[in-house]
Amino acid sequence: MIKRYTRPEMGDIFEDQFKYSTWLKIEILACEARAEFGEIPKEDVEVIRNKADFNVEKVLEIEETTKHDVIAFLTNVAEYVGPESRHIHYGMTSSDILDTALSYQMKTAGELLLKDLNQLKDVLKKRALEHKKTICVGRSHGIHAEPTSMGLKFALWYEETKRNIKRMENAVESIAVGQISGAVGTFEHLSPKVEEYVCEKMGLKPASVSTQVIQRDRHAEFLSTLAIVGATLEKIAVEIRHLQRTEVLEAEEYFSKGQKGSSAMPHKRNPIVSERVTGLARLLRANAMAAMENVALWHERDISHSSVERVIVPDSCITLNYMLNLMIKLIDNLLIYPENMIKNLELTRGLVFSQSVLLKLVEKGISREEAYKLVQDPAMKVWADKNKNLKEELQNSEEVKKLLGENEINEIFEYDKMLKNVDYIFSRSVDLD
Repeated sequence: MIKRYTRPEMGDIFEDQFKYSTWLKIEILACEARAEFGEIPKEDVEVIRNKADFNVEKVLEIEETTKHDVIAFLTNVAEYVGPESRHIHYGMTSSDILDTALSYQMKTAGELLLKDLNQLKDVLKKRALEHKKTICVGRSHGIHAEPTSMGLKFALWYEETKRNIKRMENAVESIAVGQISGAVGTFEHLSPKVEEYVCEKMGLKPASVSTQVIQRDRHAEFLSTLAIVGATLEKIAVEIRHLQRTEVLEAEEYFSKGQKGSSAMPHKRNPIVSERVTGLARLLRANAMAAMENVALWHERDISHSSVERVIVPDSCITLNYMLNLMIKLIDNLLIYPENMIKNLELTRGLVFSQSVLLKLVEKGISREEAYKLVQDPAMKVWADKNKNLKEELQNSEEVKKLLGENEINEIFEYDKMLKNVDYIFSRSVDLD
């Protein structure tokens, strides 16, 4: 039975009902086009339009015998239509409806993913502005570097999400093509005008050149884009997992009332959503690699790509839709602990200001190498002795005191100035200005 989808959910798009409904729409449109061009009687098309239908269970039952999905579908449709069904699928090959329908499914799925991405962008923007000046330690190689802000972390992810939106828009445009060009793409038995008519009605563009199939570089681009988006989500998830470590605890996934973290240890609050996202990103990358393998087919086509796509296309679209919705909720409810950020920032007892001291000494006229040694020597003492701090070590250094006064040293060790350019960085992102 034909079902009209006004707002399909991601899962709907890859159900047999949606797929067969799309196949039937393509077949009816092709008949309409032929009638418009005077090739078949318009009254026959009216019969087809009014009577054409299918039954999913019946199609699958017929396929058990035919071992061919399109023939099974056409056989079932003909049972509803009657003699006028002779016009259906005229001059077409299976891939004309298979590939055009798949493009339509992927386009529809991509548009849903774009909605998710825009929602993620909005929530990242909100958190970026909220924590623009929330100071925390920046890390390189996992080691304390210099202060940054939590807002800049969100802003970084926000900008990457904007790039992913552009990538997804391009991927949707690339996949949104159809073909009604016959057995090897030469329009031997069907006018190219039929293809143009069908594609326009489906919201697709005709493939400029095709064989028996739409070329799989388009599908590879689409699935690679999904994998890139997944990699971004994994990047965010990994950072959150690090920030939630007990020894760090600068941020934490929201832990709802009644939630349990461990079957053995009642105290556990684990970053389970971030870990789930991290794992699923691997699946998207694997599927993208499979899509790459589908690009090379024998001559005008083989069907080595078909079995793969029945898995990787719906799985990747549904998986990314799930991941994005997980991440939207995670970011929106992410717990931030500024007091722990300050605590961690002070763990190294002033070492985060080492470059500021170095540059101040260089300004006094000594070589960078000499200045580096003047800072590194006391810094290593601070690393080795938890009772020492860099500021005091510098104030006790005769070599440093010859170049820097006490007030100059005190001014260096102020957190506020470390974020003096955050507003400027935000201003470079128009939406965060």
